[in-house]
Amino acid sequence: MKIQRIVSGLILIIIVGVILILGNTTAVNLATSIVAIIAINEYFNIFKGKRNVDKWIGNILAILIAFMNVIPTQILVLEFLTAILLLFLKVILTQMKTNFEDIAVSAFGIFYIIGFIIFVPMLFRENNGRLLIWYIAISAWVTDTFAYLVGSKLGKHKLTKISPKKSVEGSIAGTLGAVIVAVVYTYFINKYANIEVSYFTISGIILLLSILGQIGDLAASSIKRYIGIKDFSNLIPGHGGMIDRIDSILFIAPFAYFLFSLI
Repeated sequence: MKIQRIVSGLILIIIVGVILILGNTTAVNLATSIVAIIAINEYFNIFKGKRNVDKWIGNILAILIAFMNVIPTQILVLEFLTAILLLFLKVILTQMKTNFEDIAVSAFGIFYIIGFIIFVPMLFRENNGRLLIWYIAISAWVTDTFAYLVGSKLGKHKLTKISPKKSVEGSIAGTLGAVIVAVVYTYFINKYANIEVSYFTISGIILLLSILGQIGDLAASSIKRYIGIKDFSNLIPGHGGMIDRIDSILFIAPFAYFLFSLI
């Protein structure tokens, strides 16, 4: 299982690397849209037989991410507001066969997945976005890697009952590892990409993003525990579903976008 997890992880890193290094905004928009479609359907599928969720609105919004280059930001905001309107309209038209709990589950999934992941291509298209986007990956995946390696060997204090295998030691190691890798990455882009990113500032930002990523991981775990499942799907061998892979990124991306906009 560990070898399977490592191989799958390396393949994912290569795919992401090729898209972010060689791709343009259109490629990143399309890739994000595909990820969003897979993730939103994973989310809706876990509620099958439990809630009368509305898949088509979520899928339409996920598809529209591919066209962000030609859709004004104001229209994107209007789309989410319209989604809420349509969900309530369904309650009215179905004479409450679709109830408030149903649309609450649908609305949460739409905002949790589509509303958060959309900030990935938004950051990419910003000034120096091609370089800044890697801080999201570092905050999410380096944190996860260091937390797993250290936690599995030295973890003695449980972090939370939501995810019993996670430890305080692993959590701290994950954040420190992410900050160190981010500082090293900053050194290289400052030197070779002709930009100036403050080491102190980036350390503070990555510290925050790493913690947010871990909260995102636990948030996804809390959903799975509520439903009673181990993974959102078995899409990625050794990793579970798409949401299992991007749960940290979902929480990191919006804050990364706004924080980097400030600096």
